[in-house]
Amino acid sequence: MTRKNQAITLSIEERDKKALENLAMEFGQTWGTSKPNISKLLKTIARNELKIVANHDWTPQRINALEQARKTLLDQGFCGEAEEIAQILQERSELTLQFRHEIEKFLQKPRPIWRQNIENFIKRQQPFRLCYQDVAERQWNFTVLHGQLRLIEQHQYLVCTCDETEGNQDIAPLQHNWTFRLDRIQDAVVNPVKFQWQSNLDLINVEFKVLRGLAFAYAKEEPKIDDVLVGEIEGDPPQRIVTRQIWSTFWFFREIAKYLNDCEILSPDSMREKFKTKVQDVSEKYKL
Repeated sequence: MTRKNQAITLSIEERDKKALENLAMEFGQTWGTSKPNISKLLKTIARNELKIVANHDWTPQRINALEQARKTLLDQGFCGEAEEIAQILQERSELTLQFRHEIEKFLQKPRPIWRQNIENFIKRQQPFRLCYQDVAERQWNFTVLHGQLRLIEQHQYLVCTCDETEGNQDIAPLQHNWTFRLDRIQDAVVNPVKFQWQSNLDLINVEFKVLRGLAFAYAKEEPKIDDVLVGEIEGDPPQRIVTRQIWSTFWFFREIAKYLNDCEILSPDSMREKFKTKVQDVSEKYKL
């Protein structure tokens, strides 16, 4: 003899019933495979197999921290991770209408296929052919043997070592390295090629001296990831010698240009001469 299930009657509006049906479908509580089963959903909740948690108790600080993390990940090229955080934010009820609209707009805009391909090839360490047109409508073709996505001065770049060197004005050991600002690539074709993936960018060691206040400040700042050796302070005026691995004279010169009176490149000679030429060119512009 079987015992009949006890029944209860729910008095809910049609929109609430529809919401429960949507939840039943979302969590797989169905009749068969396609019809939502509200009774099954409620039973699962009652048995604590589905937990009900508050969706309105996050502080503005937590929301802002997640949004900052989303933007930072996006700037650094981790688009998939940024989308995951956006999905989390979208599910919260604390968002303002304007912020919710911004998140939804971000999620609705798919990443370009070429951008996804670049990310995938870098993760798989697969050399690839990059063909694109820049904002000046010039056609470029490169065979990328090593690539990294880097955030430089608040913009995202593809930093890479390529088979091609034509047009590169860097010193000889670094002429295979290129830097492409991704938001200036309107469209691109990215295809795999049968080359050997290079373990890193082409690099050289540069030795330079920092003097006076910069010598003291250098040790207090966050350590530079590419510094190989940071010497002790010595001499008068106070100075310390730093050895750093660099992949681009352009970006290195751009950094030390802020400290012209307190920084001197010591070696290699090619770096020293190139920087001296740049300083002389600037000086010529101010001669009467």
